[in-house]
Amino acid sequence: MRIATYNVEWMNLLFDDEGKPDMSDRWSARYKVTRREQLEALGMVFTALDADAVLIVEAPDHSRHRNTVVALETFAATYDLRQRRAATGFVNHTEQEIALLYDPDKLSVQHDPQGEFVGKKGGDAAPRFDGTLRIDLDIDDTPDHVTFSKPPLELEATCASGARFRLIGVHVKSKAPHGARSEADVMRISIANRRKQLAQCIWLRRRVEAHLAAEDPLIVLGDFNDGPGLDEYEELFGRSGLDIIAGQGQPAEARLFDPHAQVGPGSHGSAARPPATARFYNDVEKRYLSALLDFIMISPGLLSRRPVWRIWHPFDDAAIYAVPELREALLAASDHFPVTLDIEMEAFANPTAGV
Repeated sequence: MRIATYNVEWMNLLFDDEGKPDMSDRWSARYKVTRREQLEALGMVFTALDADAVLIVEAPDHSRHRNTVVALETFAATYDLRQRRAATGFVNHTEQEIALLYDPDKLSVQHDPQGEFVGKKGGDAAPRFDGTLRIDLDIDDTPDHVTFSKPPLELEATCASGARFRLIGVHVKSKAPHGARSEADVMRISIANRRKQLAQCIWLRRRVEAHLAAEDPLIVLGDFNDGPGLDEYEELFGRSGLDIIAGQGQPAEARLFDPHAQVGPGSHGSAARPPATARFYNDVEKRYLSALLDFIMISPGLLSRRPVWRIWHPFDDAAIYAVPELREALLAASDHFPVTLDIEMEAFANPTAGV
């Protein structure tokens, strides 16, 4: 089975209110890429991925006037994709949903949120992701109230063979210091944003621990806006949000694994630079910056299922670079590149067999 995660930059702009693809020559959110060009590039990328399920980060909006599932399934029909069914969870107000586009011949999924419903009053342990977590962020003996701007998508997935596993799709809030007017503002807002981000990651980690305790085969994937050694705030707080979710420092049976999330000298083999899943243009420095933000982490029991990860980076993957049409499509489609996991999910017949 092939499972992918893909942050599609402002996919919402590519559809009208009826969910039909906007094949016009108006500009998309991509620099000097029209909406038609971005859609065609995405069609080529999704076809090449040939995944059984794709977690789409920044999926089309779901609101009173728009429908995420309709837009994604219309997109799939337009490009004759076998991933032709879509699933969503708790919607948000950012016009960037988290959704799964999947092949119904290979698996079925259902939204299955865990945790107690606590609403705005909040809970102290691991409440449902559309609620509020009470946690002391600044060690002042007063609980802060933390929410997800994009609640993680929790799915129970069942393979055609009957094998079941859990998926948690993630788009953790960015740490960018929006609204800063001075260097002092940048520092203050960045530290506050990092605290909130780490709190969200602690909340997610608690859910992960519950699944590990239940021996659920688990995949946590998406855009974490974080990665090994990403910025100086990781050193300030002692660990990254990704470290928290993965269980860095815990025994092997309590950790999630993605080879790209490993840190330390030599952790990425003989590569001249660490891997990257995103490429952004810095208008000030007039150059492209790369970042490792997207991951597919698996529970310990799945390590025996022959997992193989791949980052579909057009300049780092020689096989992709050798196909000019795919290379250009990846560059036009988004500022992130897909990550795939090939794994023998159907090798067990129930949620805990072989775990």
